[in-house]
Amino acid sequence: MAGNDLGGLLGTLLGSGSSSNGGNILGALLSALGKQGGNGGNPLGGLLDTLARSGLAEQKDSWLGSGENKSVTGPQIQQALPGDTLQQVAKEAGVSPERAADALAQELPQAVDRLTPNGEVPASLEELIRQQTV
Repeated sequence: MAGNDLGGLLGTLLGSGSSSNGGNILGALLSALGKQGGNGGNPLGGLLDTLARSGLAEQKDSWLGSGENKSVTGPQIQQALPGDTLQQVAKEAGVSPERAADALAQELPQAVDRLTPNGEVPASLEELIRQQTV
């Protein structure tokens, strides 16, 4: 599934109202991570693991659990993501890497919260989509 297709789907599923580009950037990110493999078919799980290993475990955990979602900044996202991943996301979304990182910082807490309603990461991208369309 292309990032733009996934982005459009995510935007629709999540009701991404804060920015029309948010779903596209999230979709591009999940698409880029999915192409890298190693996540057992679940780019969301891979993303969360990457964030946790990069010092953002507390924020990531707050997005999964109930309660307030802790915020992250664009520079934190830039530092957490591999440079080539952020470059690919920015190119696909048609924005600079800095803007992509800022948009992801704004969108990720709410998106992860909505994509993990029971506080658990779905086993696969297909399951994630299925849960959102029920």
